[in-house]
Amino acid sequence: MNLFDYEIPKIGEEFKTLFDNKNIKITRIVSSDKLDKKEYIQDEDEFVFVLEGSAELKIDGYTKHVNKGEYVYIPAKIPHEVLKATNGTLWLAIHFS
Repeated sequence: MNLFDYEIPKIGEEFKTLFDNKNIKITRIVSSDKLDKKEYIQDEDEFVFVLEGSAELKIDGYTKHVNKGEYVYIPAKIPHEVLKATNGTLWLAIHFS
C-alpha cells in the first residue's frame, strides 16, 4: 500500500486504518474542503501529522492552524474538530493508550 495513493472525498473525510492492535491504531485521513461539523471525543491519545495541505482545528475550545509538516497532540477525552481544510489535506493519525 502507498500512503499517497488515495482519492479525495467530495464531502467530509475518508478514514483508512493502516495498523491496529491493542495499544496503537494508525489511520490515514483525507479531508475534502467541504466538511461536516463533527466533534470528536476519543478514549485514546492522538498524535496527528499533516502530510499534505493545511487545516484549522478547534481543540478544547481553542483554534489552531496546522500546515504541511506540522503535528498536533490531542490528549484523550479532549473535544476536537476540523473546522476547515484545504481540499486533499492528508493526515496520519496515531491513536494510543
